[in-house]
Amino acid sequence: MHADLLIHSAAELLTLAGGPQRGQELGRLALISGGAVACREGSIVAVGNSHALADIHADREIDASGCVVMPGFVDPHTHAVWVGDRANEFELRVAGASYMDIMAAGGGIAASVNAARHATLDQMVAETRPRLKRMLAHGSTTIEVKSGYGLDLETEIRMLDAILKLDEEGPWDLVPTFLGAHAIPPEFQGRSDAYADLICRDILPAVKAFWERKAGSRPLPFVDVFCETGAFSLAQSRRILERAKALDFPRKIHADEFEGLGGTALAVELGAASADHLVCTPDADIAALGASNTVAVSLPCTPFGLGHTEYTPAGKIISAGGTLAIASDLNPGTAWCENMQFVIALSCRYLHLTPAQAIAAATINSAAALNREDRIGSLETGKQADILILNVPDYRHLGYRFGSNLVNAVYKRGERVA
Repeated sequence: MHADLLIHSAAELLTLAGGPQRGQELGRLALISGGAVACREGSIVAVGNSHALADIHADREIDASGCVVMPGFVDPHTHAVWVGDRANEFELRVAGASYMDIMAAGGGIAASVNAARHATLDQMVAETRPRLKRMLAHGSTTIEVKSGYGLDLETEIRMLDAILKLDEEGPWDLVPTFLGAHAIPPEFQGRSDAYADLICRDILPAVKAFWERKAGSRPLPFVDVFCETGAFSLAQSRRILERAKALDFPRKIHADEFEGLGGTALAVELGAASADHLVCTPDADIAALGASNTVAVSLPCTPFGLGHTEYTPAGKIISAGGTLAIASDLNPGTAWCENMQFVIALSCRYLHLTPAQAIAAATINSAAALNREDRIGSLETGKQADILILNVPDYRHLGYRFGSNLVNAVYKRGERVA
């Protein structure tokens, strides 16, 4: 067999083969000692022990002796497109102000909205590109990116346009999400129902029309809602997501970050790909997750960034048979983290995951949170050749170590990109 690329002699090849991992199955790495992976035209054509693949002739051969080889990280929840920063808010939080205190004073999401509304498309693209490059260098090869700092049709469309432009640049794959229901815009304060009505009646159809005109045959973006006190009620979230479903948008939800309002159960009912945050999720909603295909996405950088002590009850989700993923929640306010390796380290300490469980949650299960588990998230024949070489001999260094970059090389579709 001929290949474009052969990575061989890995101390540990983590294939994550076998699909998304539910419940107690989480942590199945399908590890091959002395492993090898062969790629041709951007796809994986063979995986196995290096001796078994010795007859493969490749244009490029990489000796990964002493290294871990694994799938690229999939980050299924980010707000990577923004302009400016909110460093002043960090100082306020350290001094004792709460997230909601800052929002009430015109900060938080509202500050990013004001900046985005005054930003050009080129500015959005230019300020986001370096963040994506740093994410890629730390091993994130597929990244979900939300709009949500516009809260009006014009700016939300501009943010989606920025995501499309950055995706075309590559080499990363960006998965877009429309989050016009991120917060109540200033011009609708006290009239949240009217804004929810506007999203359902005018904005969602306009987003679909823009996407079909601009993105061609690409799948529609996800539609997400921040279901939380001070943002959108359960009833408003239902209306928006039901309208999104009627328009054939795939769906997600921000739920249970500060209060358990029922957003997770709603996500399950409406067949959402994922429910994200899940810090205060009621036991009944966790049971519903366990009986569904909706992925539970934990964002440990967010409570860490806020200085909180409550995290996603990962153990309960696992015990219920749920599919658990992890993500960075990269955003300018509470979680400016571009490193999924650090997310794994937090997950081991505060979600009480083993390194193997956290790795599975950051790869194949995160791919499932984006409906892409058939293409990415594991090293299996026929899948996209998104591969990391780590400069460590044992996968447990992920989680054990933090604050440095363990990635030696990043391959996207079989090409070295970082």
